[in-house]
Amino acid sequence: MKPYRHLLALLAAAALTDAQAADLARAVEIVEAKCFICHGTEGESSSPAFPRLAGQHASYLERQLIDYKSGRRRNDTMQAMAAELTADEMRLLGMYFESKPARAHPVTDPELAQVGRFVYNRGNPFSGVAACADCHGAAGHGTEKLPRLGGQHAQYVENQLKAFSKRERSNDNAVMHTIASKLTELEAKAVASYISALQ
Repeated sequence: MKPYRHLLALLAAAALTDAQAADLARAVEIVEAKCFICHGTEGESSSPAFPRLAGQHASYLERQLIDYKSGRRRNDTMQAMAAELTADEMRLLGMYFESKPARAHPVTDPELAQVGRFVYNRGNPFSGVAACADCHGAAGHGTEKLPRLGGQHAQYVENQLKAFSKRERSNDNAVMHTIASKLTELEAKAVASYISALQ
């Protein structure tokens, strides 16, 4: 652990109970041993192919780790990472990353993002695509059961939409299979771009 991170952890722990401090210390230990290479110590991932975890709902993250461990959600790297985690450690990791501030991305193509804004908020009534905001909220904050989308990497969002469309990802809400399969490539890219700028 870098010295300044160690100091921050100590300062945060000073305001916690002994049990809470122990939980924080265990979460930091796991993050620095397993998570940081791809997701960063603060939940800011090292590549747009990996999801940002900062600000994500603790219960959602916990469920994804459970699904990776059980094989319901498939990814060789994540299944190996989750294999030895206990149920309590998964809970702690969810709480740790939820406590980190989420950040928005600057939009590189405003016109594309405007197409995404329309689809995100209103869907596509001509093709039967439901509005993303109906479930994930206008700001993309989601719920305890549905993921926070706001500020997520555009590439990651687009990749997940493709996985839902092909039914390669089946551990989450089956409604996403239908919605994603109706999105055109342009719509998927546009929605992903718009989502990345939400906060």
